[in-house]
Amino acid sequence: MFQATRRRLALWYTAVTAVLLLLFASGFYLYVRTTLVERVDDTLNHVVEIVQRSLVIEAGEPGGRVLTAVGVIEPSVHVNVEASFRDNAPTGEDDHIDLEWFGPTGDLLWTTLSEPLNIPLHVNPAGETVRVSNEQVLRQVTERVQQNHQVLGYLRVSHPWFEVTKPSRRLILDLALGTSLMVGTVAGIGWLLSGIAIAPVRDSYQQLKQFTADASHELRNPIAVIQTNVQVALADPEPDVATQQSQLQVIERLTRRLGRLVDDLLFLTRQESGLVPLRRESFDLDLLLAEVTEEQQVIAQEQEIKLDYGILAPVAVALSKGAGAEEAEPLDQDKFTLAGDPDQITRLFTNLIGNALQYTPKAGRVEVTLQPARQQGQPWLQVVVKDTGIGITAEALAHVFDRFYRVDPARSRSMNGAAGSGLGLAIAKVIVDNHRGQIRLDSQPGQGTTVTVLLPRLTLIG
Repeated sequence: MFQATRRRLALWYTAVTAVLLLLFASGFYLYVRTTLVERVDDTLNHVVEIVQRSLVIEAGEPGGRVLTAVGVIEPSVHVNVEASFRDNAPTGEDDHIDLEWFGPTGDLLWTTLSEPLNIPLHVNPAGETVRVSNEQVLRQVTERVQQNHQVLGYLRVSHPWFEVTKPSRRLILDLALGTSLMVGTVAGIGWLLSGIAIAPVRDSYQQLKQFTADASHELRNPIAVIQTNVQVALADPEPDVATQQSQLQVIERLTRRLGRLVDDLLFLTRQESGLVPLRRESFDLDLLLAEVTEEQQVIAQEQEIKLDYGILAPVAVALSKGAGAEEAEPLDQDKFTLAGDPDQITRLFTNLIGNALQYTPKAGRVEVTLQPARQQGQPWLQVVVKDTGIGITAEALAHVFDRFYRVDPARSRSMNGAAGSGLGLAIAKVIVDNHRGQIRLDSQPGQGTTVTVLLPRLTLIG
């Protein structure tokens, strides 16, 4: 499917570019050809002007009069052909300009051609293309020469047409070759660019397939268990109260699990689609962490895990690549003010602390610390959640923020037996990104996991 789409994209890209190149080549060819014709016509008109100025005009017979075309009687004049045109020797050059002089009646009186042209006389000062034979084509300008209102004769100037056709044919070959090479190059580039353009779509499609498969798997098992318990309860003709209560507890537990899963999926979808804008307000991160830790104490006590929260002295951090160490600032309670969505931040640390409690064995320990920090000259707040749990392998660390990712099947359940959905860290990553922060997870199997969250303070959110 993606290969076919890639081929179509490359084909459309090449076709559109080829059409544009053909239009450009056609326009360029017409422009050059028109320029060549205009240059030849200008040359011919210039020759006509020079010849007209060099004509020797003499008076006719004494007392001679002539009636002009406009009905005016003027003294008779004529052109002295021998004095006006002295040299009529033929030349061997192919690109020379030939002259023809015709009398007032249209009779040929003088020419530079070795053989007269067998074409009728046609006055055309703007220039015209005349085909003499299959091999000979000329560009001609014919002017009527007159003095006052009396026609003295006709001057026809001819130039070989190959002065236009020869460079035109060469230009066509060059444009055809250049266009072909350009279209071939564009086809290759189009194939490469279409591959680059289709790569995110293919990756998104693969992620969607994986997401759909994982979501289906997560939903299928609880729904099947709920359906089984309901069918068993309905099929019992003499239901036992204790048994039914146990079945209802299972259904209620699975329903809560499905509710959390749907809520997590809805949150991720809304955040990625941008349908819900980030709500920004100032709040005390110290107070928020204290409340979240207090809420998680009940779970920690049930699992016999020690959960501590504390504030550390300011520190210069280098969480992101390129950040250098800087001098720490004095501790100031106002430095715990953060700008962002308190509900999302609460969800972030609830997920991280709850995740740490789930994968920490009994008699273990989870420590939550808050400290002001500076990175690249800017004030940040650093929160570290450290546990003594089962840890994560180095190979799995690159995928822990992927949706529905689990380290391995043996670890799909937490230390207290509850199954996770695999969305907690994905949600944490989205929330941190929404607040322009950074999150890092360090872990070693059997030694625990440390999650470091760095959030910009009020001055960086705007």
